[in-house]
Amino acid sequence: MTTFVDTSAILLNAADEEHSRAAATYRNLLETGEPLFSTNYILVETIALLQRRLGIAAVSTFQSDILPTLDVEWLTEESHQAAMADLLAASRRRLSLVDCSSFLVMKRRGITRAFAVDPHFGEHGFQQIPE
Repeated sequence: MTTFVDTSAILLNAADEEHSRAAATYRNLLETGEPLFSTNYILVETIALLQRRLGIAAVSTFQSDILPTLDVEWLTEESHQAAMADLLAASRRRLSLVDCSSFLVMKRRGITRAFAVDPHFGEHGFQQIPE
């Protein structure tokens, strides 16, 4: 089973209460060899937030240690437009274009599980880990 990896799981730091559970989940996913999947929108969001919050060294660590574990899909213009339509149809302030693009790609690929602490994944019918 392939697991989608969201920014919300990657960006947890030691001060976050979910950090230890998320770190254990990530280690388990790596140990079992389960395919990990994400999108270029997640990469852009993650890198921007890492750079702003923790600095360029954190971006370098992400690039060298985490990125190689992910199969990344690059969204097409068609996928971007579909995600934008979903965002506008949802008309919710706290739901992002990145979230909508993630849900769209996950549905297209038949991925049902997300490594995420963002509650929007559960709201859209995906299984979240850690639970």
